[in-house]
Amino acid sequence: MRKLFINSILAATLTASSLFVMAAETKSAPEAQVVAVVEQSKININSADMETLARELNGVGKAKARAIIEYREMHGAFATVDELLEVKGIGTAILEKNINKLTVN
Repeated sequence: MRKLFINSILAATLTASSLFVMAAETKSAPEAQVVAVVEQSKININSADMETLARELNGVGKAKARAIIEYREMHGAFATVDELLEVKGIGTAILEKNINKLTVN
């Protein structure tokens, strides 16, 4: 009977300490995790200058950036981002690479 009592106390102690360790690990886990959120602002193709277009857009250098600005000056503001396809040198591949970076607002 004495062995049964000691084993019961030992089992209860081990169970309690295991729960304490699990609770401590669960509590500290969120503090150890670091989540970085980077908010990227979109480039307004109706107001961006040549340097910004060339620097920020994939596949667009100074010549294509100049063509975007010249198109904008000749035809007015872009109504949609897809209208960039009308600019000489801007094809679907370049538009697809940059679509999430662009806005007309």
